[in-house]
Amino acid sequence: MRLASLWLIGVAFAGAARGGAADYHKAPAAIAKILETPPTPAVAISPDRKIIALLGRENLPTIAALSKPILRLAGYRIDPVTNGQAEVRTTWSNTLTLLDVSTGHETPVALPAGVRFATPGWSPDGKRLAFVVQVADQLAVWTTGLDGIAKPLVEHANAAFEGAPFAWLPDSSGLIVRTVDAGRGVLPVAESKPEGPVVQDGTGRRGATRTYEDLLRDNADERAFEHFFGGQLVRVPIRGGVATPIGAVALWKSFSISPNGSYLLTERLKRPYSYLVPADFFPTEIVVATLDGRPVKTLVDRPLADNLPVDFDATVKGPRKAEWRADVPATLVWAEALDGGDPKAQVPFHDRILMQAAPFDGAATTLADMTSRFDQVVWGDDRFALLVDREWKTRTEHRYAVAPGNPGPTHLLLTRNYQDQYGDPGEPVTERNTAGRQVMRFTPDHQAVFAIGEGATKTGAFPFLARMPISGGVQTIMWRAKSPYYERVVSLLDMTGVNILTRRESATEPPNYFVRKVSGGAPRAVTHSPDPAPMFAAVKRRTIAYQRADGLPLAGTLYTPAGYDPKRDGPLPTLLWAYPAEFTDASVAGQIVDQGNRFTRPRGVSPLFLLTQGYAVLDNPAMPIIGENGAEPNDTYVKQLVADAEAGVDAVVKLGIGDPGRMAVGGHSYGAFMTANLLAHTALFRAGIARSGAYNRTLTPFGFQAEQRTYWQAMPTYTEMSPFTFADRIKTPILLIHGAADDNPGTFPIQSERMYAALKGNGATVRYVILPNEPHNYRAMESTQETLWQMTDWLDRYAKPPKPAPATPAH
Repeated sequence: MRLASLWLIGVAFAGAARGGAADYHKAPAAIAKILETPPTPAVAISPDRKIIALLGRENLPTIAALSKPILRLAGYRIDPVTNGQAEVRTTWSNTLTLLDVSTGHETPVALPAGVRFATPGWSPDGKRLAFVVQVADQLAVWTTGLDGIAKPLVEHANAAFEGAPFAWLPDSSGLIVRTVDAGRGVLPVAESKPEGPVVQDGTGRRGATRTYEDLLRDNADERAFEHFFGGQLVRVPIRGGVATPIGAVALWKSFSISPNGSYLLTERLKRPYSYLVPADFFPTEIVVATLDGRPVKTLVDRPLADNLPVDFDATVKGPRKAEWRADVPATLVWAEALDGGDPKAQVPFHDRILMQAAPFDGAATTLADMTSRFDQVVWGDDRFALLVDREWKTRTEHRYAVAPGNPGPTHLLLTRNYQDQYGDPGEPVTERNTAGRQVMRFTPDHQAVFAIGEGATKTGAFPFLARMPISGGVQTIMWRAKSPYYERVVSLLDMTGVNILTRRESATEPPNYFVRKVSGGAPRAVTHSPDPAPMFAAVKRRTIAYQRADGLPLAGTLYTPAGYDPKRDGPLPTLLWAYPAEFTDASVAGQIVDQGNRFTRPRGVSPLFLLTQGYAVLDNPAMPIIGENGAEPNDTYVKQLVADAEAGVDAVVKLGIGDPGRMAVGGHSYGAFMTANLLAHTALFRAGIARSGAYNRTLTPFGFQAEQRTYWQAMPTYTEMSPFTFADRIKTPILLIHGAADDNPGTFPIQSERMYAALKGNGATVRYVILPNEPHNYRAMESTQETLWQMTDWLDRYAKPPKPAPATPAH
């Protein structure tokens, strides 16, 4: 197997870029202390809302763990030893405690020392929790009861595909699990002598594909893909009995059980594969079968989808997004494009939603025709379901009411810009029914459904619980969070919505769960997670509002170090850390939401750690790029970006906090792209930090970020937006950091490699740091500390020292 070529990429570049390998640096002591604190537990709430599973999370993995051999196949990264997702793609838990919501009693789940687990899932009856455990050289599915006694259920689970490799039967009597093919044998080692040339033929097929990572590359990769992703579905009872195979071994990408437990909906990948697109585009067969594997209906046998239009709303022809209707025993629902998959087609409706009830031998019924591309359906009952479609180009969302018992007619409930924070009506509250499927919670009179929303306003976000009339019209707010708290509804605890479970935080209180009445009164704390970084509590934070030169309102969150007094200490070296966003409406782009009621503690490679080193940080200042009335936002990208940055710098300087001679700018991914552009087109900053960015847009020719035009359709825009084009203008010191195993489409490590070469060749002050074996978002503790050390060192060298006074001309 070609493991070296598949996973040891980072090591190969490290010496070339840095002039030789170096030991990892430790972050400054104050930063390291916070990093070593275990993260706050995650939670998984039982369907009956009686139990909260507290999931103790592992801290950052070591670089040794991250550097274990992995396989990169068809867009996935897997661990060939366990046959699961690679370390960089898995969030592991290491402790499990069951908390009774009503009494507060905690039941620790007994797990072997050193065990780690992932993807917990409650049974529909709320009496058992299943999860995937890493055991030596394999993954196993375990379950625990409410008594805290855990036991293994089935060995050799196949978790190569994303998501949990199991699904609960609706009656909670057992699970269906995807397991490793027991008869697959040993993967043949690829010969060092090539089998022949790799030939890709695009004759007669136009395929405008984006830049994807980790694709198949040759016949050996194809065999490895089938070896590790091929699995056997088995039915496993909870109490006694043996695992029963379901159907044959295949590439079972996904599977779900009908609400009545009689049928299985499967999605299976097939040959021929592609070296141009990831597995999601491979030939796909969607089939309904019985639970013993007998095929009942083939919904679609779709060919390779490597020739889709480049537009973001482009999709495949034929049935897609198949699912079970959640509120009835066994009805299949799917979408089909009415525009041939091309959103530019001039048609009255772009998608049709169809449904067909068991035994699936009658004609399919049209549930609704959609004006734009189908997004989702939220199920209720025969009288009401909520359908949502979206159009990317205009950022428009439509919500329709439909009666599944009388399909066809729809009632438009609202049309909105889905980027509009102030006008967001929220989402219906859903809960699992007896079959374990998510359905909307109706009010007792059935005239409305309960809804929860963010409640964004200029003064802050104050989440709410509301009655959303199913006939449309104005919502009735039942409860809303109040200052100084950010408190959102997690679930309803009774049929009337009088008692609710919330997650509450404030600027000074860490997030915890509470039981409260919507009528008021003091809430009762259910969890008691402490402040994970109390040394950060004295940091000062405020939302600052300001205007762009054209009058557009902007805002950002300004942090200053603990103990800082602007009158006593004067202006500080300041870092602007940002990420641009595209809009089609200036009124939406200019929305300000105060963040003063949120609890903030840095984790990972957060720029907020620099507060411990004497810097002020303007975090997430608005950097909108707006295209109104059909104009493309990016055609004026540089002009708007510069105006955004000038406004942010001016704002912190006017407050007397930011020192205009000691300003720095930084960002990650698209924020890195932004950073390089600002250094090329302005003289605002003393230093820049660009992490895991893309700098040459000719290397992403079929669209990037929010740009869906191709390079050949918008060549001047691609050229002007590429800071690589203007590398000779970048004279400000810039730090480039990139994960050598970047897994994000568009940000191949070669982007930073070539940008470094361009900058160095033009005499720039530049440092290029490659983090071996790291993906797009850095994971290892050593890499995290290295990144924070590099950021601190760079700014200490080039941004913190007072700017020299201009020389006095001789007379």
